Amino acid sequence: MNEREQMLAELVRGTRVFLLDLDGTVYVGDEPIGPMRETLGAIRASGRRVAYCTNNSSKTAAEYVQKLRRLGLYDARDLVYTSGMATAEFLAERYPGKCVYLVGTEALKGEFAAAGVRLCADGQEGAADVAVLAYDTTLTFAKLVRINELLVHGKPYIATHPDDVCPAPGVYPPDVGSFIQLLKRSSGREPDVICGKPYTVMGERLLARLGVPAASVTMVGDRANTDIRFGNNNGFATLLVLSGVTSAGQVASLPASDRPAAVAETLNDVAPLL
Repeated sequence: MNEREQMLAELVRGTRVFLLDLDGTVYVGDEPIGPMRETLGAIRASGRRVAYCTNNSSKTAAEYVQKLRRLGLYDARDLVYTSGMATAEFLAERYPGKCVYLVGTEALKGEFAAAGVRLCADGQEGAADVAVLAYDTTLTFAKLVRINELLVHGKPYIATHPDDVCPAPGVYPPDVGSFIQLLKRSSGREPDVICGKPYTVMGERLLARLGVPAASVTMVGDRANTDIRFGNNNGFATLLVLSGVTSAGQVASLPASDRPAAVAETLNDVAPLL
């Protein structure tokens, strides 16, 4: 067993929850990566838990469950958690009863309402107490004007996540990080809080749901500057998989904040070590 294999084996021994990124980690588009169904089954059979963690706030957990089930990757024991869910829980705790103006999809608005977040009624956006920016695939100029006015007037400004682009077939479309830069130019402000990976709001709320120590969680992902940095920021073990955007040649030059505890070609490499 070489050094890389030893590090992976040690990581697997200490893991009780595998916290998994989605695209590039368990599937690419609509294709599971290798024998992923069998790998996830082996993880569950070993007594370990599978939790899915995504920054995409344009979709709800229920929509992700539907896709994962269709691909044969979901089990009723699994947790699916999004940056939108983390943001809704943060708002319900930090700004209870406050009127929130959300730039987001209708599906996300429903998820916020279900979490007890009071959303501003149509026509009352100017009276909002808090402005929230999510990945809105129905974004309009009118929405940008409304949230920009709130930022200029000094309202608390929360973003779901910082990704510049969203993985998709062909050219990647702009994501929240790109919207943040646009609003920075128009309002002079950056978010007061960003909830998703790689920050700690999402990590704290995940730990509360999972009920396990941070050291027993392994964050698995293909992006060093979001997935691995998220794990490191929250005290999780980290596993970088080379099945997505990061290549083997890039690993040695990663900064300390983005350096994983172990590296594998794919998540499937853990199966023989369970």
